[in-house]
Amino acid sequence: MWYGGVSSDILAGIDQAVADGVDIISISLGSRQFELYENPLSIASFAAREKGIVVCLSAGNEGPDVHTVRSGIPWAVVVASGTVDRWLGGKLTLGNGKSITGWTTFPARATIRNLQVFYSKSLSACNSAQLAQAPYDSIIVCNVTNGNTDFDSVMKNLQNSSVRAVIVIAEDPSIFRYNSFPFPGVVITPNEAREVIAYAAGGSLSTASIDFQLTILGDGPRAAPALSQDSSRGPGMSYEGILKPDLMAPGVSILAAYSPYATDTPTIGNNIYLWSDYTLLSGTSMACPHISGVAALLKSAHPDWSPAAIQSAMMTTANHLDNTNQPIREVNGTVATPLGIGSGQVDPNRALNPGLIYDANVQDLVNLVCSMNFTRKQTQTIVKSTNYNCSNPSSDLNYPSFVALTHSADIGRVVTRRFKRTVTNVGDGAAKYRVKVEVPANTTVRVRPHTLVFQKKNEKRSYIVKIRYNADIDTHHRAGSLTWIEQSGKYTVRSPIMVSAAADNFS
Repeated sequence: MWYGGVSSDILAGIDQAVADGVDIISISLGSRQFELYENPLSIASFAAREKGIVVCLSAGNEGPDVHTVRSGIPWAVVVASGTVDRWLGGKLTLGNGKSITGWTTFPARATIRNLQVFYSKSLSACNSAQLAQAPYDSIIVCNVTNGNTDFDSVMKNLQNSSVRAVIVIAEDPSIFRYNSFPFPGVVITPNEAREVIAYAAGGSLSTASIDFQLTILGDGPRAAPALSQDSSRGPGMSYEGILKPDLMAPGVSILAAYSPYATDTPTIGNNIYLWSDYTLLSGTSMACPHISGVAALLKSAHPDWSPAAIQSAMMTTANHLDNTNQPIREVNGTVATPLGIGSGQVDPNRALNPGLIYDANVQDLVNLVCSMNFTRKQTQTIVKSTNYNCSNPSSDLNYPSFVALTHSADIGRVVTRRFKRTVTNVGDGAAKYRVKVEVPANTTVRVRPHTLVFQKKNEKRSYIVKIRYNADIDTHHRAGSLTWIEQSGKYTVRSPIMVSAAADNFS
């Protein structure tokens, strides 16, 4: 929640949006209360869902630790943040002709041409005293990977130095989110730095140039999307029986309208503040509106679809691969799991025609709430209406993902979880689908039946999934997937599977 905001503000705002008759509500904020019956986002979004409104919610920015999604609300679309295939670069060209494309958001076209490249290991922390020893009008190499300095400190020190530019050696992925780069320079990786350091050994004869304000699109120098480091990870703190987050969307260095009078606008040096109506912002608050926009597109194309159907279409058509056709990774290079990316990166074009959808009505959500062992008062805080009853409580919501939890009491045992799902054919007509399963490690997955046959559009078919796994402490989080593939290949309907440690393993 924003500083100074209170729960009543959120409730009133969402209630007014419902009264205004909106189709989509986009909420780029969080709540300190994570119990579903205390969280204003949970309470108000349930009421919105009753009215057929899709509620999209940012996952939060408390990653990379697991179990940091505060508002893991089953009746909201929870959105993670990923990088985009746009690299804001600076081209470093050494005097020997070697060029390296680094990262920079320095907001001007400085003239850095054929200046000496200076590197000294003993001065590479680039504190004020060390910078005083650097050659005048040089390009200094600063290393922030040694742990004795950081990017912000280096930038501050450089502004009071006599050097002309900087090459920063860094591996902290958070640097690539910065829109503050007040001194001319580029950031390169330790691997790229080896050649630069070797070249700088030539002394004053070693020169370089830097070109600024480059925009590079595509799969280089880094594959995209990648999961943002600070995007909150599941399982959800509010409720862990539904896999959260649901989807990932662009949320790093997003061009956004901004107040030109804000104090955190880009600067050059100590006292030059640049005026602009736009800036680059990062976080799940930037990702959430992307999903809200796609939901609005689907609502326009399919006005008769329920919120669950719209969410299902986005999730089952999401892409779990990056633009090099490899699994989406964390920014540190490890493969991301559904605890971070949910079903994957949203794909608006595919979502328009998903083939199959997983639908659920309000009574299904009530049955889920009734299974949560809340008191009657707590249940009524969420559900409100007396038109619903708790005669058929069920935690097995018809949801387009699967999470099999390992509780602390399960460790050392073989555990089996059973799920029932029903899909609706929203394709062109008669269709036949066959299942394909990517099985998580140390796990078996059985699906019955293997084939779903539909005679006409809007026909429903059900299937059963049994996930059996060893509940061991060493493999708490294991990912897989279940995909229904239409026989002609036109539709692939994918759902992530996550065998995940429950919250009681972290308490």
